[in-house]
Amino acid sequence: MRILWIKTELLHPVDKGGRIRTYQMLRSLAKRHHVTYLCLDDGTAAPNARALASEYCNQLEIVQFNPPAKGGLRFVFDLVVNLFSPLPYAVARYQSTELRARISELAHNAELVVCDFLMPSVNVPEDLTSRKVLFQHNVESMIWERHVTVPQHPIRKIYMRQQWRKMQRFESRMCHFFDHVVAVSNDDARIMNERYQIGSVSAVPTGVDIAFFAHRLAPSHERNELVFVGSMDWMPNEDGIRWFAECVFPQVRLRVPNAQLTVVGRSPPASVRRLANREAGIYVVGTVPDVRPYWERAAVSIVPLRIGGGTRLKIFEAMAMGIPIVSTSVGAEGLPVVNGDHLLIADSPEMQTAAIVSLLTDREAARRMAERALGYVAANCSWDAVAEQFVATCIKGPEHERLG
Repeated sequence: MRILWIKTELLHPVDKGGRIRTYQMLRSLAKRHHVTYLCLDDGTAAPNARALASEYCNQLEIVQFNPPAKGGLRFVFDLVVNLFSPLPYAVARYQSTELRARISELAHNAELVVCDFLMPSVNVPEDLTSRKVLFQHNVESMIWERHVTVPQHPIRKIYMRQQWRKMQRFESRMCHFFDHVVAVSNDDARIMNERYQIGSVSAVPTGVDIAFFAHRLAPSHERNELVFVGSMDWMPNEDGIRWFAECVFPQVRLRVPNAQLTVVGRSPPASVRRLANREAGIYVVGTVPDVRPYWERAAVSIVPLRIGGGTRLKIFEAMAMGIPIVSTSVGAEGLPVVNGDHLLIADSPEMQTAAIVSLLTDREAARRMAERALGYVAANCSWDAVAEQFVATCIKGPEHERLG
């Protein structure tokens, strides 16, 4: 089968959740099908990203893209102009006449067109005859809705509310436009069906590279180190780690004075880098070539998200490495994990503190929980199994999974 896969970026470096999920799916698909990968390129990908694309596709097609740098004058101007646009800015910035033309041209030879994430869907022509699937890693409107609930400057709150409403209208339209929608969890599939009454939506679970994130040989009993791993240029991660550092970590330090917090992830903004100067015991590492050495020395992996959607790959990766986890409800949302069995879920600063301190002070209980989590992902969450389900949903037909 010939598949046209559309995305807004090249995949290397494969260093954040959406890229990892796409990369693993495509590696499996390209073994048995002809995959044409069509994407925008804004020049920020790894120098060898084009050469490495052969790992996940049979044919690479590039459209050059020059969006405004965040914080610059052109960026601010575009935000102001977007006030008068029906599209949310997160979508409007990816409009490309050239990409739309390339989709029309390449889709003639494709039996299946997959739009990866909501953002590039703004360029998909209405007259395509190929089967069209929207691969939704998140319920985008839910992320923006949650942004509105977070305390912030009143003017920013008004702007976020407008963006949320635009995103909800656009997401609804696209969910009806595509022949089928693939979500990354049953929760997301249910929410999209309830919000947009689309019916034709399926859930394909998140996976983990079991071999790469191999269980560490021995946990550290000397270090009381908490580790957060995530792309820091994603607003929910920035919000979550700032909240944790300001509201939770000081309480943890009162009870475990030598506790440390290490923040690992690409492009930490100034607001996150400043945390290391304001609070003792906080270290902001930024981009690293391999996150495993940081997790190997961790006593607890934290996922303190208050905003977000989809599923967090970082949870399955920490589970595969045998690391105890404390997450908020939002952080663990959509994953088939059990509170108290595979991880601890806590939402308030007081509950987060109690959960973390319990794992730091009772290492045997922490070890048993981590072993149960490891056993679960090893048995159920390999990418090969997930890719097989994705193939069946996209290619063989989703009728048996419809939620309507």
